[in-house]
Amino acid sequence: MLLLFIITGCSSDDDATVTQEFAVAFENPSVSFSTTDENKEIKIVFSSTAQEAGTLTIKYTANKAVYGANADFTTVPSGETGSLTVNFKQGDKGAVFTLNKLRNPIEGETKTVSFSIEKVSIANGLISGNTDIAVSFTETPATGGTIAPEVGGVTYPNQIYIDLSTQKTTAVRRDTWEIAFHSGTENKVFLNSSLTVTAAELSQFTDLNAVTSATTFSPALTFGDVTVNNIEEYKVGVKQSYSMYGPYADHRDGSATAITPVSSTEMDNKVYLVYMGNTIPNGPGPRSINISGDERGWYKIRVLMDGNDYKLQYAELEANTFKEVTISKQPEVNVVAFSLTNNTTVPVEPSKEDWDLNFAGVYGGENGPTYSDYVLHNTLGGTGLYQVTTYKVKDGVTTTFDVPSYKEFRLSDVNEESLDYSKRNIIGSGWRNPFAGPVAIVKDDRYFVLKDVTGNYYKLRFTAVVNESNERGYPQFEYTLLQ
Repeated sequence: MLLLFIITGCSSDDDATVTQEFAVAFENPSVSFSTTDENKEIKIVFSSTAQEAGTLTIKYTANKAVYGANADFTTVPSGETGSLTVNFKQGDKGAVFTLNKLRNPIEGETKTVSFSIEKVSIANGLISGNTDIAVSFTETPATGGTIAPEVGGVTYPNQIYIDLSTQKTTAVRRDTWEIAFHSGTENKVFLNSSLTVTAAELSQFTDLNAVTSATTFSPALTFGDVTVNNIEEYKVGVKQSYSMYGPYADHRDGSATAITPVSSTEMDNKVYLVYMGNTIPNGPGPRSINISGDERGWYKIRVLMDGNDYKLQYAELEANTFKEVTISKQPEVNVVAFSLTNNTTVPVEPSKEDWDLNFAGVYGGENGPTYSDYVLHNTLGGTGLYQVTTYKVKDGVTTTFDVPSYKEFRLSDVNEESLDYSKRNIIGSGWRNPFAGPVAIVKDDRYFVLKDVTGNYYKLRFTAVVNESNERGYPQFEYTLLQ
């Protein structure tokens, strides 16, 4: 959704006065309730900061739904008269009201309510863009809208999971876990690359208590012209997220993991040296982002299989004893995350059918730098995606491709064979230009087509990478259901 910014001017002789209109609109054109949802916040966005306090008059029309405490729905503020008065304060950038669903429709029944912005109280108020929003009390895919994932600003503290069909976003602090265990048929262990967690196999060891910072290798490890004699020398390369001695981070495209798939043969599973990455800083730093605080130290782990369950052994590097925990696969999620520092499993991903995109925060590459605006799609859960490139510029020459524009793209234009269900970083960081200059720019030469696990098709494109103050950590994209 693009809000309309209208500038009007009045001039008298040599003097001119310019007034910026204050436009208001619903953030999204539609929303739906699942059977478990009890309420929804309906957001109204402003084209500029409110220069004075005011009110919005919102009218509604119900279809087979009845307003009232003993009926189907209510609102906060109250809408008993058939309309709501929503207040906003000077300095606000938007407003919100709450819609409460009091009962689910019976099977086969459809209940909806439509809200319309009817009036803005302040003098220069303008109603523009999404002037109406359609709400369904039965679960239907959202028709689209604008989503601004709250990754948290310049320190990127949050990973965000997004379900396009429900417009639900799930935020998880990226320092709550270090490793995760695949719930699928493959016995894989994943690393939390948003903290630049890395891991290196110690192929000579199957006993955690035999490994400390004083441990030496016999024979020494060799990597081309480099000889590594002990743990301390090995640590230099392991903590970088680069390939100094080997691929210590999971591959960005999801094709391989730093930790070898866990074997059912116990002695095949070796000890791993794990660099725990960096803490999340408290605030901005000298650069455009500030993603790496103090180092979080070193652990050692070993993962075995106990039937269909994982058996994790782990300890801090200098410990002479270790903890052991059984982690069961949970078929409803792709992975089960675990915090080595807090000794517990952690709810991170939503159910595998309930998310499509993941703003992964800081992402450590297997052979390159980290990225802070990195987007993955849910390949493990069955989401497919591909990129449509409209033009390219090379040596100052622009080549335009014979593809529909984003606005013109229709369901009939979807290329099923192009949908990628295995390479999870089709979007990656390629949606924006590198941060070489003072201001980041969203690339306008591409958009993306996504098919979710229930068969809904969407087109999406990115519309922002910084906020109005040119601060990083404020991405935004728009999307539309293809019907």
